[in-house]
Amino acid sequence: MPRPRHCRYVSATPCVNYFKPRGIPLTELEEVCLSVEGLEALRLADMEGLTAIEAARRMRVSRHIFGRTLAAARRRVATALCCGQALRIEGGTYAVRTGEGAADIPKENTMQKIAISSEGPTLDDAVDPRFGRAGGFVVVELPDMTVSYIDNGASQTMSMGAGIETAERMARAGVEVVLSGFVGPKAFEALQAAGIKVCQNVDGGSVRQAVERFCKGELPFADAPNK
Repeated sequence: MPRPRHCRYVSATPCVNYFKPRGIPLTELEEVCLSVEGLEALRLADMEGLTAIEAARRMRVSRHIFGRTLAAARRRVATALCCGQALRIEGGTYAVRTGEGAADIPKENTMQKIAISSEGPTLDDAVDPRFGRAGGFVVVELPDMTVSYIDNGASQTMSMGAGIETAERMARAGVEVVLSGFVGPKAFEALQAAGIKVCQNVDGGSVRQAVERFCKGELPFADAPNK
């Protein structure tokens, strides 16, 4: 069974929903369909010039979902322009924001994919206080709590650079937030470079408890590595 799609928030429904090449009858045209959230992604990125993180906050999705939505929208518009096809704007999985101010929600609530350093592969295993040399990471996708596991055993055997290697592993997995105990300077810098937020000093409980604390807003984002 396919996973449900996260709702994308848009500022308004489009006032114009059809564009066609001049001089070609409708009966002879092929159409390309652009979703409403695809149009919103184009508006935020290409008209307003927002960064991926800023635009993702507006649409209340992760930056990875925003990136995929934007890339798909650009392909459809390019296809219509290059192939002389009509462009219809309709459909998608979206809701209209009640006001532009409603878009300024806390960044924590837009995070969809978090990784928790763990001593085992389940939500009930204990949080591993180490980041670079953690045995693995339980990855939780919010809000549906889909759980997967990333084995980090290769980094445990490294004499140097374990934190950087682990940070790169998080980036490849599309992780947006890391919850852990101790994150050293080099690992912290690598996570920052990848656009991954860090919540530190998270230990002494289970992975499930750490996720619950994150969802309640009890775990602040760190602006520097552990001292």
